[in-house]
Amino acid sequence: MNERRPRRGLGRRIVRFIFICGLIAVATPPVLTLVYAVVPPVSTLMLGRYAQGLWVDRQWRSLDEISPSLVRAVITSEDSAFCSHDGVDWVALESQIERLNAGKDARGASTISMQLAKNLFLWGDRSFVRKGLELPLAMMLDLMLTKRRIMELYLNIAEWGEGIFGAEAAAQAWFGKPAAKLTQAEASRLATALPNPFLRNPAKPGRGHARLARTNESRVVQAGDIFSCVLGRP
Repeated sequence: MNERRPRRGLGRRIVRFIFICGLIAVATPPVLTLVYAVVPPVSTLMLGRYAQGLWVDRQWRSLDEISPSLVRAVITSEDSAFCSHDGVDWVALESQIERLNAGKDARGASTISMQLAKNLFLWGDRSFVRKGLELPLAMMLDLMLTKRRIMELYLNIAEWGEGIFGAEAAAQAWFGKPAAKLTQAEASRLATALPNPFLRNPAKPGRGHARLARTNESRVVQAGDIFSCVLGRP
């Protein structure tokens, strides 16, 4: 009898520890989101580089200090439904699931909110587990933050090259100017570099990258009222 009690006690402590860890894991993102509503955050990628003693260039800028051209280019390139969804573009997600079921490669249905959730709370490696976690986190961000704040956070932690984070650092590194002075052509090059920031050079784009940037410019002109939640109505 005496031997069973310690074992039962140990089991209870393990269950209690797991339960507490679970509560912390669930509570941390909303608590941090409340903090990030007013305080500039750092991304998990930035934290990883800091932990390894690697160089990080991030110069925080408010949305008013970032060219509207970059906002338009990023929304057009990354998430044209940004102003209308709740953090997840369910139509695009369903389309990609249908592609997977048909044996085709998925092209990704990540919204800006989902990418922000990944950058703030999750890891970089692609997996269905991470994708599954992105969905509720993105909806939480969309519920707790304004669209302007989500865009402001995203543009200040997006990675634009080795150790280059945020619009200001990217504008200075690639074009030698502040983010507020970016032209639409420069903004389109930056926006279309986001899916592959280590292989696409916004300052000297390759043929394919240049074509994507020109297409982005054209789509911005034809986009209509998809930027109003961030830039207001024209």
